[in-house]
Amino acid sequence: MARAAPASAAYVLHRYDWSETSLILDLFTRDQGRLTVVAKGAKRPYSQLRPALLPFQRLNVSVSRPARDETAEIVTLRGAEWAGGGPMLSGAALFSGFYLNELLMKLVARNDPHPLLFDAYAATMPALAAGNDTLTQAALRAFELVLLREIGLLPQLDCFTATLQPVQAGERCWLRPETGVVLAAPGEPALDGAMLQRLQAALDRGAMADLQAACADGLAPLKAALRTLLHYHLGTSRLRTREVMIDAQQLVESPAQPRNAGPDTP
Repeated sequence: MARAAPASAAYVLHRYDWSETSLILDLFTRDQGRLTVVAKGAKRPYSQLRPALLPFQRLNVSVSRPARDETAEIVTLRGAEWAGGGPMLSGAALFSGFYLNELLMKLVARNDPHPLLFDAYAATMPALAAGNDTLTQAALRAFELVLLREIGLLPQLDCFTATLQPVQAGERCWLRPETGVVLAAPGEPALDGAMLQRLQAALDRGAMADLQAACADGLAPLKAALRTLLHYHLGTSRLRTREVMIDAQQLVESPAQPRNAGPDTP
């Protein structure tokens, strides 16, 4: 007999066809972490699950595990209800949302709860839907920072990693995957020490709005630093979401324009 778990807040990260009537879903839940669930009958026209299982919409879900196998990697979805949220993402915001989902799928282990990361994801959705590129980019950078910190891959930002000496306002700093926070080399992109102090303070307080505001003050170098760090830990510089968005941009650009990531890519 299956053992039911308490209901949990969740988002759908990805879905796969399992049969003619059922789906396999990757869910990001607040209390149980990332779960792989089977939604039996969810593709049937009159299924109560079908209208609820949408990406970027907060859900309350209940799942059950087989009593004979408490360690089963795939569990059964028993119920899902819409728990409120903003409008559905569209256009560039949709790509940004799928970019976050791809990061979670690749960097967060199954069954490893990260409630602070879940809350950061929920707080990022309204910024993506706002249709303001600066706000979107700041929200993406803030989420990346929380993600890297939650999975133990972000160094302390307000001190130099090798010496633990505090960074100072006006110092030109950089973030290297192998060595953490260092002084930037001449001619190298740099993050101001004051910005790193603000970022660390906002992370320590868990203040997502303050973190987004701090990110907005240095978007270009911060994006470059975090992209390098993420690619290093992902083991690849190729993210499917980014490639699809670049391809979509090429469809609306003139053939003479060179292929590039553009300012609006995650």
